[in-house]
Amino acid sequence: MAFVERVFSGVQPTGNLHLGNYLGAIVNFVKMQQTHNCIYCVVDMHAITQGPEVWGGPAELARNTREVTAAFIASGIDPKKHIVFNQSQIAGHAELTWIFNCIARIGWLNRMTQFKEKAGKDRENASVGLYDYPVLMAADILLYRATHVPVGEDQKQHLELSRDIAQKFNNDFGDSIRGHGFADGLYFPQPEPLITGPATRVMSLRDGTKKMSKSEASDNSRINLTDDADTIAQKIRKAKTDPEPLPSEEKGLETRPEADNLVGIYAALAGVTKQDVLKEFGGGQFSNFKNALVEVCVAKLAPIAAEMKRLVADPGYVDSVLVDGANRARGIADETMRMTKDIVGFIRQR
Repeated sequence: MAFVERVFSGVQPTGNLHLGNYLGAIVNFVKMQQTHNCIYCVVDMHAITQGPEVWGGPAELARNTREVTAAFIASGIDPKKHIVFNQSQIAGHAELTWIFNCIARIGWLNRMTQFKEKAGKDRENASVGLYDYPVLMAADILLYRATHVPVGEDQKQHLELSRDIAQKFNNDFGDSIRGHGFADGLYFPQPEPLITGPATRVMSLRDGTKKMSKSEASDNSRINLTDDADTIAQKIRKAKTDPEPLPSEEKGLETRPEADNLVGIYAALAGVTKQDVLKEFGGGQFSNFKNALVEVCVAKLAPIAAEMKRLVADPGYVDSVLVDGANRARGIADETMRMTKDIVGFIRQR
């Protein structure tokens, strides 16, 4: 059957959205609005798979959920044309996860590398939710029968699991699916990764070999989306570099991670290639390049920070966006759950 093309993606509300989140995900979310029907979810159920010391407790979770929503809107996502909501408002996410738990195999989950990374050495003390996180992600996507998902490197394995679950559900219940009017025996699509161009991998401003992260101790390691112009300028000027001038060719960045990172940030924000940046600044000192980078960062990010601040100060409006989005998402989710329950054989009130 031909599935209606639909994009689904989510961001965890774990606080301190930074430049890496913006360039790695949100910029592409904004672009995809022009070509796809999009559902953007603040995945607050995923946020609590680790202890409150990670996600901050109830008040912090609510605050962070509103902040991510504000970041979506401030960056250019239109919540009227597309759907923006928080995951916990739709019961279908949890319901479909249980059905998929009975489809997925233990061996599949044992291969998930992100659980091993997040659980660390104390794996026996990790929550069941953290272990089951990829199944919830599959339910997030397939509850809306999404056909495309923008994913980074760290989520590709989870998307493969979503495809495996969709295929096994269709195989296990093929006769029932056909009996409910789907002649080809396919109810859930196998979602495809959405490639939107070269991925922008933003590294720490203090160590070009490590990903920019909210968990790094020094706030100077990252540019937060809430940083004002002065803070952005200060962090860029303090960013780690090396004593050599910028190279004139991209190959010259290969053994210089800090230079490569700053050139990549400039290129992504300015909408040009790294080679374009080096053509303009190659051979020059970092001080001049950093001044130009400050201008580009402030021009792009300061208006977003200001709009986020305005939106966060109006929680009633942000909540109204989430409620409206949830109502529209629920229409899709409820239909999926009605059909899924019928296919599985659950008797439900009609």
